[in-house]
Amino acid sequence: MFLFSEGGGGHVEPLIVEFVNHYLGEPVYDFQIAYTKPVWDQLLGYFGTNAEAVFGKYTVANAIPWYSIMFVIACILTIIVISILKGKLSEDDPEQGQLTLEAGFLAIKDLVVSVIGEHGYKYFPVVATFAVLVLISNLMGLFPLFMSPTAHISVTLALGISSFVYYNYVGIHENGPINHLKHFAGPKLPLLMAVIITPLIFGIELISNMIRPLTLALRLFANMFADEQIAMQIAGLAPPFTQMLLPIAIMPLAVFVAFVQTLVFTLLSMIYIGEVSHEPHDHAAQDDQAEEAGKSMAAAHA
Repeated sequence: MFLFSEGGGGHVEPLIVEFVNHYLGEPVYDFQIAYTKPVWDQLLGYFGTNAEAVFGKYTVANAIPWYSIMFVIACILTIIVISILKGKLSEDDPEQGQLTLEAGFLAIKDLVVSVIGEHGYKYFPVVATFAVLVLISNLMGLFPLFMSPTAHISVTLALGISSFVYYNYVGIHENGPINHLKHFAGPKLPLLMAVIITPLIFGIELISNMIRPLTLALRLFANMFADEQIAMQIAGLAPPFTQMLLPIAIMPLAVFVAFVQTLVFTLLSMIYIGEVSHEPHDHAAQDDQAEEAGKSMAAAHA
C-alpha cells in the first residue's frame, strides 16, 4: 500500500493525487475561494447550509479531487489503449491487438444494431466511447497507483447526465421538440380516454425520464463503490498476506463486475436512444405504400 496516502477524513488516496495537488492545487484553490465558493455559498444558503458543509473543507491538498484526477487519467488511458491495440492496421496480417480491437468493435456494433436497429450504427461512436471509457474507469481500481473514478457518485452522475443529454438531443434532432415531447404521452387514444389517461401517462413518462441520470449514476456507483470497499476490507484482514494473496484471488470477480457494469450502462444508453430514434425512411416508406395502394384502387375502379 506504499502507493497510497491518507487523505482527509482517513480516506486512502493514491499518491498521484497528492503529487498533482502539490503542483496544481494552489492556483485551483485560489480560483475556488475567489469564484466558485461564493456562488455555492449563496445558492446553498437558501437551504440553510454552505459549500464547506456540503463539499468539505477547502484546502490546497484537496483542491483537485481524486476522482477528477482519476477520470482525466481514464480519458488519457482510453486514447492510449485504443492507439496501442490499433497499432498498424493490416488486412492481410493483423496483429493480436488489432484482432482484439476488431472483436470489441464487432461486439458493440452487433449490440447497437440489435438494440437500436440498422440505422443505429450512426450512434456507434458515442456508444463505443461510453463503453471503453466506463470499462477502463472500472478496471483502474485493480492496478496500483489508481482508483476507479466510477467509485464516486460525481463521476457516475456526470456520465449519466451525458447519456441523458445525448439521447434527448437525438430525439429532438430527429423528431423535433414537439414530437419528442409527444412520445411521452403514449399511443393515441379515444377522446374520452385521452382526457383522463394521456396526462397521467405523460406525467409518469416525464418523471421516469428525468430520473434516468440518477438511476444510471447510482447503479454504476453503488456497484463499483461496493466492489472497492470489499477489496479494501479484505486487504485489511491480516496484512500483509491479505494485501497480496486475497486481492489476486478475487480479481476475476472484480473484472467480471467491471465488464457487467459497463455492459449495463452502455445497454441502457442504447435502449434510451432506441426509444427516441427511428428508421429515417419509415415515413417515406409509409407514404410510398399509401401512394401505391391509391394507384391500385384507382386502377381497379378504372
